[in-house]
Amino acid sequence: MKIVVLVKPVPDTYGDRVLNLETGLADRAASETVLDEITERALEAVIRHAEESAKSGAGDVEVIAMTMAPAESQSTLRKALAMGAASAVHVADERLAGADLVRTAEVLAAALRRAGADLIVAGNGSTDGSGGVMPSMLAELLELPAATRLETLEITADAVRGTRETDGGTMTVTAALPAVVSVTERMPDPRFPALKGIMGAKKKPLEVLTLDDLGAELEALGVELDETASARSIMVAATQRPAREAGEIITDDGTAGERIAAFLADRRLA
Repeated sequence: MKIVVLVKPVPDTYGDRVLNLETGLADRAASETVLDEITERALEAVIRHAEESAKSGAGDVEVIAMTMAPAESQSTLRKALAMGAASAVHVADERLAGADLVRTAEVLAAALRRAGADLIVAGNGSTDGSGGVMPSMLAELLELPAATRLETLEITADAVRGTRETDGGTMTVTAALPAVVSVTERMPDPRFPALKGIMGAKKKPLEVLTLDDLGAELEALGVELDETASARSIMVAATQRPAREAGEIITDDGTAGERIAAFLADRRLA
């Protein structure tokens, strides 16, 4: 079985996040790039499944980490390899700078078609964009069943199963393979790569793909790209968030309630 885990390099949440007002893009040099937490947990869950399958004799499971990100993000894929992924695929092309969700889904779908996965596992959202729609978009493009927001994950030879919390209770969902699933932060805590894993990661396959390498797959999906169109949506303006104004202190002299109500009404909050 071949399982592809979509991992995402994101700015460290403990670092500074800076928006380039000229391009509307995040300044990736402003903070360290790390693996998104939920995708790290997704990778951990799949690696555990692969280890258990090998131990029980159920069959070999090949775990592939895949991302679409700038070339300088490759260290995060090396971490995925150090954790236990067998190989990695890095889609990196300068023409994809500023790619929106639709374009990202199209390119990742092409890379996934090329890989030929039995199961695609992703996080249900990331700490930078938080779109939350990528897994469903990939399932639509690849014409595969989707099981989203899973809080548990059980993989068999021909299906994937998991549970999802809702306002009314707990849902159990199953999808036949091949399929796309997304998981939440309730997946297991990711392991810290051991020295042996870190050293071994340097020797594991890490394939770098450009748009030219994915030409046949993009054509099969009906996707047309040119030298400039990296996005289906266009950013028309980006402005700095206004500085936070000092708050107003209201001393209760018997009219505090009225003054607070007026304050909220002026701001259309009540």
